[in-house]
Amino acid sequence: MGKKNKNRKKKQQDRNGEPGGRSNAGWGAGYADIKENKLFEQYYQKLKIVPEGEWEQFMEAVREPLPATIRITGYKSHAKEILHYLKEKYFKEIQDLEVDGQKIEAPQPLSWYPDELAWHTNMSRTILRKSPLLEKFHHFLVSETESGNISQQEAVSMIPPLLLKIAPHHKILDMCAAPGSKTAQLIEMLHSDMDVPIPEGFVIANDVDNKRCYLLVHQAKRLNSPCIVVVNHDASNIPRLQIDCDGKKDILFYDRILCDVPCSGDGTMRKNIDVWKKWTTSNSLHLHGLQMRIAVHGVEQLAVGGRMVYSTCSLNPIEDEAVIASLLEKSEGALELADVANEVPGLKWVPGVTSWKLMTKTGQWYTNWSEVPQNRHTQIRPTMFPPTDPEKLKEMKLERCMRILPHHQNTGGFFVAVLVKKAPMPWNRCHPKLGNKGTEPAAEAEKTPAETADEAGEAAMEDKPKDLEASRESTVKQDGVCGPPPSKKMKLFGFKENPFVFLSEDDPVFPPIQKFYNLAPNFPKLNVLTRTHDGKKLNLYIVSKELRNVLLNNSERMKVINTGVKVWSRNNDGEQSGCVYRLAQEGIYSLYPYINARIITVSVEDIKVLLTQENPFLSKLGAQSHAQAKQLGIGSIVMRYEPDPENQDAPQCPIELCGWRGKISIRAFVPRNDRFHYLRMLGVEVFQEKRRYDHFEAKAEGQEGGCAPDSMSMETDLKTESTD
Repeated sequence: MGKKNKNRKKKQQDRNGEPGGRSNAGWGAGYADIKENKLFEQYYQKLKIVPEGEWEQFMEAVREPLPATIRITGYKSHAKEILHYLKEKYFKEIQDLEVDGQKIEAPQPLSWYPDELAWHTNMSRTILRKSPLLEKFHHFLVSETESGNISQQEAVSMIPPLLLKIAPHHKILDMCAAPGSKTAQLIEMLHSDMDVPIPEGFVIANDVDNKRCYLLVHQAKRLNSPCIVVVNHDASNIPRLQIDCDGKKDILFYDRILCDVPCSGDGTMRKNIDVWKKWTTSNSLHLHGLQMRIAVHGVEQLAVGGRMVYSTCSLNPIEDEAVIASLLEKSEGALELADVANEVPGLKWVPGVTSWKLMTKTGQWYTNWSEVPQNRHTQIRPTMFPPTDPEKLKEMKLERCMRILPHHQNTGGFFVAVLVKKAPMPWNRCHPKLGNKGTEPAAEAEKTPAETADEAGEAAMEDKPKDLEASRESTVKQDGVCGPPPSKKMKLFGFKENPFVFLSEDDPVFPPIQKFYNLAPNFPKLNVLTRTHDGKKLNLYIVSKELRNVLLNNSERMKVINTGVKVWSRNNDGEQSGCVYRLAQEGIYSLYPYINARIITVSVEDIKVLLTQENPFLSKLGAQSHAQAKQLGIGSIVMRYEPDPENQDAPQCPIELCGWRGKISIRAFVPRNDRFHYLRMLGVEVFQEKRRYDHFEAKAEGQEGGCAPDSMSMETDLKTESTD
């Protein structure tokens, strides 16, 4: 079965056109005969979105496989160390490498991405498997991706977060977030100031597909942020949320909104072969209404002075400029296109178009709405055409939109526009009033653009989804998953998920934790939550203050999939030490600034011992670390490495590791890929070691009662440690 699954995955990868080289070994090889679509060429040549004289280069580029791109996560203080390691270790070794007589192109930085934190390469997976050196590089990428230190992400998809200009205090909504690569960028930007353990701002990451929400959770979890909540709603009907503001209930408006809408995806032809076969102009006609509703709902919830980035991976003006033009026209001056020409230096793009035509899949062209016959009015809408008033069109400044073409910088195709909100939308000029539940605004006097965008009647305003929300609430209550809060001190929310329950300041779990770790007086106890309101609390999580505000005030309105970062785990072996909660590595960077006890200062050599040996004796530590460890009793500890500016060969960023001090030994509770990450930073070769661990894991799967090495299992770690 395993072999069949692998073959199926490989076939799927082949169909999706995985990034590859330009030789026959590349992923794109063999598809030249089907990379044709005459309707596509006819349509875009007529629209002239490609500059004159560049059509052949454009078509040649879209037929080539897309380069693979990686991004080094920027909010962790380890980013520069990873970059240094990549450049000095792997990229130098690859530079002069040849495989099967073919010279390997070393990865190159994206010229427009800040601080050389994004790179691209034409190496295919086939090439990676043909060289031990490249295979080692591939294992490095996989391991660091799992640790959250590297993200594999298409180059053009990195652009929208850069244009949002995120600050740590911003309230951010990602409307169509899955699978989560852009969301990860937003989280990183919130954590740009490493001196602030828990930023004021937050990201609400939404997706309509429940299954894709879990992909989103996986992406977000790698970054270990207390400032992210994943929710599951239709983007065109995301509930209007409320918050407490100076003791009063108020509507939540977002400082930044990422509106990366569903689209026909013809900008992805280089990696998605199916687009060549399935592309027609009907795709854009069918999606335009949905894109309008989502965009309208976004600008409604945007704060005055805030930015919304609208983006698609489509080149079609029906999905791009037509949506923007319609938004600007309906806004009556409340919105304007921002001039972002100089905000991403080095990025090549062409200005948005100001005129376009519409073509049906049968080849019929329409220049304006008046030409559309009555029998096509349900498929073709007035908002799909450019404005007819030349003055209005000029005021819109549609040339400020950005279209990225594949042949300019060897990328996919993409469209992005940045909208700034100058005033409330005309239909929201009166501040929405809160109803009895505190979430329903007063009825609007007139139809909104969201309602007129789709004649079928799907609306984006809050007065429409009341019945839908009520039915969701009744269903949830019948299922017994979520009900009224069990007490005034504990708030409960969640749909078909284990409940999320905030603890009160006087919860009995806190006194032993406070005493054992000597927590700072300003530790935000109210921001701690658990996943149960009955029985023992197995894990404790923390969220930011403002995110707590949102969650508590919208418990029956938001379908929460996941939130919070784990900071403590229950460990019954800790009873003898006076605290049953041990520190969790996931949340140590958020928690460490509040801890004033159970800290051991370690050196580079100490970390090597802790991460390569199981249960090393205390005497294996250096003199200073050994002396500190002897002064502590049994229990959970933090091992802290402080960089030495005079020793440039050692990591120049602080490292905090969670561990356990036994009777005569000490150990680190660090996940496998994190172990490999820290060891690489210390200059330890872990490739062979990893293969040994993989061998043990494979052997354990094939033997009844077998087990992998202790370092691979946290439960085994705990059991082994308890025997000390």
